[in-house]
This record gives sequence, C-alpha cells and structure tokens, in this order.
Amino acid sequence: MKKLLVFCSLVFIFSGCFQPERNCIDYKTGTFEYKTYLNGELATSTFIRNDSIEIDKFQGKSDTSSVRWINDCEYILRNLNPNSMAEEKPIHIKILTTNKDGYTFEYGIVGQDKKQRGSVNRVR
Repeated sequence: MKKLLVFCSLVFIFSGCFQPERNCIDYKTGTFEYKTYLNGELATSTFIRNDSIEIDKFQGKSDTSSVRWINDCEYILRNLNPNSMAEEKPIHIKILTTNKDGYTFEYGIVGQDKKQRGSVNRVR
C-alpha cells in the first residue's frame, strides 16, 4: 500500500510539471496558413507577418493589420483599413503551444470574455 501511494504521488508530481512547448519567437515573422470551416466549407486564409504588420489574403482579398506584441507569445491585431464597426475592434491573440510546423492559439476581441481557438501552419 505504501509503494502504491509513493508511486501515485510521483506520477502526480511529474505530470503536474509538464509545460507545453512555446517557442513563440520563432513565429513572429513568416508566412502562415489558417484553415477554418465557414458555412460548412473548409476555407483557407494565408497571412504574411513581420514584426509589426500582418497582411491577410482571403478569397482574393487582402487586408492589412498592425501587430503590437505584448510579450513573446501575445499580440494585438488592429485592422488598418476597417470597412465596418466590427473590423475596427482589435483582436487579442495568445500563442498557447508551438511545434515545428506551426502553433495553436486563442483569440478574441479585446475587452470581451469570449475566446476561440485555432491552429496555424507555417508555409515559409
């Protein structure tokens, strides 16, 4: 019984210390793809990001946003040429995990509690 208790304690200690990989600096610049379902169809958006600008290409249209990094894993996107009130609202993006092909992130409108998740793959 003592051995079982010690074993369970060790498993709990080591599993509780696991930290997902977060090499966010590797994703501050580059070309990326984001795929999502819109109206039941898979849609792909490609975006190019340098340290302070992000250009998004979706369905033949381009959109430019400013990028303001809060820290290595979080940034605020603000559309530079909004066409509506909804596009004027900045978006907070937080990179949750990274791997060799891309990253998983959480995003939402600044000041709102509702968050969504997505994954991005590096193209170049």
